[in-house]
Amino acid sequence: MSQALDEIKIGGLGASRKRVEDNRFIRGKGNYTDDITLPGMLHMEILRSPLAHARIVSIDATKAWDIPGVHLVLTGEMMATRNLAWMPTLSYDTQAVLATDKVRFQGQEVACVIADDPYVAKDACEAIEVDYEPLPPIVNPWQAMADGAPVIRDDKVNQADNVVYNWEVGDKAGTDRSFEQADVISKLELHYPRSHPSPIECCGSIADFNRATSKLTVYMTSQAPHIIRAAVAMVAELPEHMIRIVSPDIGGGFGNKVPVYPGYVCSILASILLERPVKWIEDKSGNLISTGFARDVYLKGEMALRRDGKILGVRMHTDADHGAFFSDAQPSKFKIGLMHSAFAAYDIPAAHLTARGVYTNKAPGGVAYRCSFRVTEAMFFQERMVQAAADDLGMDQAAFRRMNFVRDDDFPHRTPFGFLTDSGQYAKCLDVGLKAIDYENFRAEQAAARQRGRLLGLGISTMTEPLGAGNSREYDILGIKMFDSADLKVHMTGKAILRTGAKSQGQGHETTWAQIVAHELGIPADDVVVEEGDTDTAPFGMGTYASRSTPVAGAAVAMVSRKIRAKARKLAAHLLEVSEEDVEWELGRFYVRSSPGRGVTIQECAMAAYSNMPDGMEPGLENTAYYDPPNLTWPFAVYIVTVEVDPETGVWDVLRMVAVDDCGVRINPMIVEGQIMGGLTEAYAMSSMQFITFDADGNCVGSNYMDYLLPTAWETPGYELHSEVVTPCPHHPIGAKGIGECAAVGGPAAFVNAVIDALGGTGVRNIDMPVLPDRVWEAITYRRDVSGAPPVRQDG
Repeated sequence: MSQALDEIKIGGLGASRKRVEDNRFIRGKGNYTDDITLPGMLHMEILRSPLAHARIVSIDATKAWDIPGVHLVLTGEMMATRNLAWMPTLSYDTQAVLATDKVRFQGQEVACVIADDPYVAKDACEAIEVDYEPLPPIVNPWQAMADGAPVIRDDKVNQADNVVYNWEVGDKAGTDRSFEQADVISKLELHYPRSHPSPIECCGSIADFNRATSKLTVYMTSQAPHIIRAAVAMVAELPEHMIRIVSPDIGGGFGNKVPVYPGYVCSILASILLERPVKWIEDKSGNLISTGFARDVYLKGEMALRRDGKILGVRMHTDADHGAFFSDAQPSKFKIGLMHSAFAAYDIPAAHLTARGVYTNKAPGGVAYRCSFRVTEAMFFQERMVQAAADDLGMDQAAFRRMNFVRDDDFPHRTPFGFLTDSGQYAKCLDVGLKAIDYENFRAEQAAARQRGRLLGLGISTMTEPLGAGNSREYDILGIKMFDSADLKVHMTGKAILRTGAKSQGQGHETTWAQIVAHELGIPADDVVVEEGDTDTAPFGMGTYASRSTPVAGAAVAMVSRKIRAKARKLAAHLLEVSEEDVEWELGRFYVRSSPGRGVTIQECAMAAYSNMPDGMEPGLENTAYYDPPNLTWPFAVYIVTVEVDPETGVWDVLRMVAVDDCGVRINPMIVEGQIMGGLTEAYAMSSMQFITFDADGNCVGSNYMDYLLPTAWETPGYELHSEVVTPCPHHPIGAKGIGECAAVGGPAAFVNAVIDALGGTGVRNIDMPVLPDRVWEAITYRRDVSGAPPVRQDG
């Protein structure tokens, strides 16, 4: 006699529900920061340094002040009089808002102009005269650590060199013993180059300070509005309850819109001084040259191996180029992010990681570009090292991985660096991928093709990414614990409004959060409205990055829905005139255990919450849940790529790309597939074409989209996605693990491994990304590894 609702029909878990946000986006009705116009609004433009390292001798803004329509010119000296020349970063460093003593990277903010329109402001910026005294630029860690190197951060007390930190984790003594016992030691050196998230929408803000109410409202492109509010409160010395951050629709973030940028601070100060709204919208060049980069990490890796293929131990040393300021957005205690998540999928007895961070004359780097705090680098290093080790042993790539995987019955598993993974079917994922790519037949075809001079290659990459940072025992940013929250109100008609502390930039929260509510309460997803991004209405949250959405915010949505259901059960017992213990639940309906035909819907309970509640019960059906995850979630994936390399030109083409993702329970399969395809496209771009680097003078090479290439549908290969492996997370309320970053994290190594595999027999062990045709040609022609580390020559 069950009358349970069909979950797929109401848009619950597993439904490929069309994204509701697309109704406005495809009609051009999105509401982005630049779409907002306030009465009396002024416009701000920023003057940036053309030099990477130079002393500021003088700044003359007289001509700028004389231009009609200019209301304010801000310089570092003026900012300093208000204690705003410097601001704290998310890594407990300081960063210049506007340069005072010297500039430390090309593109650094030197001054800004506020005028009636952006064109006047830009003209006035060009009228500012800055006298620079050039200083020697530093563009890589080796220059930074060289004897006699100029100290970039000479503004910092007791900073005698360019080292930001030294950090280590793991079992050094145990690792040393494993290398003493090794039959073979495999070594590899790599550089994961700088890359840039390149969102369609650049950064921007509109600051509106109301002198009458002393309230500051800022509309801005932020992935983490509540964290920005806290940072603004510290910098502007305003109480949090008088600051409202509104993050409207965002045209892509990928980590680029987590930090606090100088443009935000300048627009806020300008609005306070002028008592008018001030809008700042960054241009593409400014975004590429000055906002948060990612990666730029060097690796020296070693693996201790037995001849039969067993990995005994791993040593890793990384040098991270952080640019002029240490501004990573990452958990406070982990100086190199979660780089030590490497080898979590492999059963390795001992491992040791050392890390060093350095200052250089580059824009601040380290932003978690579509990855959970350096996990992209960790997985790239891991899978490149695994391939090199298998080659050194003369062992099949797939067999080597399978032999060393954590087995299904070994969970929960403590990784060599101390993480606790809870579930997975790693070998099964690999087997699905190998079958899909027709592994054995391809190997035979590869050998036959080589006899005819054709170079075919196959690359495998696996990844297990720690998502949902994180539990409050270990994870915080600026001392704030990394929990998240959700607020759910069910109206008397059974319709609902959900607010969370997360902030979507394309993940589909308005669609998937409603699906979780539908799963937990049986309210059709179409009857649930989702709101985010306004600190005056949304409950506190740490924002959306590092694939925290489903593991943390999504869990909070499930938990608040369960709180609502618990109260609704009491209402149902009252309506059915039975004890609460006699009430059973099925999707959308409570019923009497002994009489399943007697029941009430969740909508009837909602009406009773406002019209017929039992004595002593508060009216209404609403609640808030704060979710502090007990552990990270650990999705797993296998990516397999086949390529053909032209030995005459170095051009390589992707033949096939197979992806097997185990992300636990999938809320919306269609959105999951879209996330995987987007991530694979970014992985392909990073591996093949995206190149931001620096010449010897510190000039940024790749600061426009003529040089820093974004793949179009023409270049992007096709993807074959497989979803048959599903291992629910045992501690997540709905068993989900997260998916948003997996393909971007694990994908790059698959493409690079495929090219290196095609060059087998040449002695080439590494070509740094991007694996450009000229680098492949050089590797083939001269039978040597090819580095992409800066500086590059600009003389042709």
